Parts: sequence; structure tokens; C-alpha cells
Amino acid sequence: MATIQQLLQNRALIAALLAWLFAQVIKTIIQSLLTKKIQLERLWGAGGMPSAHSAMVCALAVATARFHGLQTPIFAITLILAFIVVYDAMGVRRETGRHAKLLNVYLNEIEQEKADVDGDGVADRDITPITLKELIGHTPLEVLGGVILGVIVGLIFPIVPLQ
Repeated sequence: MATIQQLLQNRALIAALLAWLFAQVIKTIIQSLLTKKIQLERLWGAGGMPSAHSAMVCALAVATARFHGLQTPIFAITLILAFIVVYDAMGVRRETGRHAKLLNVYLNEIEQEKADVDGDGVADRDITPITLKELIGHTPLEVLGGVILGVIVGLIFPIVPLQ
């Protein structure tokens, strides 16, 4: 019980988790407005506006600076972590999504060709579509949205210090 109490009093951790939660809820609302249907998967899924990963690590870094100081090694660690996560969200993970989109097209074309046994251009057996997840990374604007959200949450939470 003492461990849970200690975790609940960790202001930097709570700020980071709140930033992630806010980003996921905002992402779900934005996606629902754009598609005119509720997609609950957006509450935990990667990709989209704003970047929850960027929001979380930026809130962690800002809250750590507030509560432990800019000169501490723990702030340096959280700042470097934030840089890595933001870079990864826009770079590696975004490219992974682009690759998945192309692979989905090519792999499904190959499956279609393999299912056309007699060569008439029509599949002769049922095909299970291949659907690799494409929404993995973020555009620079989505990352910026996450960074701004994370900085705001890190600055304002908690407004009243926890006891």
C-alpha cells in the first residue's frame, strides 16, 4: 500500500500520465469529428493529433524541471528522453507507417495474383486481405501539438502541491 501511495505522490509521473491521457482523449475527439464516427481504438492507438508520446515525455521533462531543478541529472535524463521520443515519432515511426502503407498495397496485389490460378484476372479462391498497421508515427504538426500539450500540463500540474 505504501508503494501505491508513493507512486500517487510522484508529481512528475502523474503529470506525464495526465498528458498522455489528455492527448489520447483529444485525439479521439478530433478523429471522431473528422470521420463522423467514434473510433474508441484512438484512446490507446498510436499516431494522430496530438502525439501522446510527445505530450507524455514533454510533461515529464517540464514537471521534473519544476520539482527537481534544471541542474539535476534526473532532468537531463528526462530531457534527452524527450528529444529521442520526439525525433523517433517524426522519423522512424513515421517512416514505418509509410512502409506499411506500401507493403499493404504490394502484398495484397501478390495475394490477388496467387489466388488467380487460371490467369483470367479474377481470384479463384478467397483472399484474406493483409492489413499492416499504417497509423504509427506522426507529422511534425502532430508532434508539435503533443509537445505544446505536454509543456502546458507539465507547467500547470499540480496547481496545488500534493500533500
